[in-house]
Amino acid sequence: MIGLIPAGGIAARLGPLPCSKELLPAGAYVTPDGLRPRPVITYLLAQWQRAGIERALVVLRPGKWDIPAYLGDGRAFGPHIAYLIVHEPHGAAYTLAAALPFLAGQTVALGLPDVILAPDDVYTTLASHHATRQPDLTLGLFPCQQPHTADMVALSGDSRRVTAIEIKPAQTSLQWTWMAAIWSPAVTRVLAEVVDADRVARQSEPSRPELHIGTVFQAAIEQGLRVEGVTFPSGHALDIGTPAGWAASRGRML
Repeated sequence: MIGLIPAGGIAARLGPLPCSKELLPAGAYVTPDGLRPRPVITYLLAQWQRAGIERALVVLRPGKWDIPAYLGDGRAFGPHIAYLIVHEPHGAAYTLAAALPFLAGQTVALGLPDVILAPDDVYTTLASHHATRQPDLTLGLFPCQQPHTADMVALSGDSRRVTAIEIKPAQTSLQWTWMAAIWSPAVTRVLAEVVDADRVARQSEPSRPELHIGTVFQAAIEQGLRVEGVTFPSGHALDIGTPAGWAASRGRML
């Protein structure tokens, strides 16, 4: 299994920052020498280390060199890390697609570097589900109070099979949003197809909206791939990419 981290965003919701948003302090480490600021991306890397994910790719846009400068080869934080550069600014799906030459035949764990997940064993749980049930795509699902800001997930009656992804719906009865994912090579193929099709469409329609990762997952569902969700009813996903989320993270000490 290989970890994949999209870090190509510009943090528009937070305004000007002194560093990449993935390195924003979100809580603190408790060390023998006292408290030390904890960059938000390290929560994800710690979860991956617990889940036994030993390799990761971080996809950056040019200019975010502080991320490799801080994380280095990853040995201090868990997985061994390599870095890729994305040059197409058309959304998170394009960021992921920059890694396509390195994903063939791989099981992929997708991590959002500006989101703090609880409980601490989210990826351990997802990896176990994916290995046991062997769906094409396993999504980690969390309660969502603001559906208009998220990818909302529809589940079948057994509360396991994912039947649809609604991206930022203005109104919906859906309760769950995905915040973590593990997928098989079949979903990597869908990612390549969806991005290629969008790239062609942009030649005649350059103002097309950004291509969301949820659009790729919805395409996988429409193609008949098996997508399953693991719910974390008591869990939470704290997005520090918003001013309110970052403010809420300041009291964490882990």
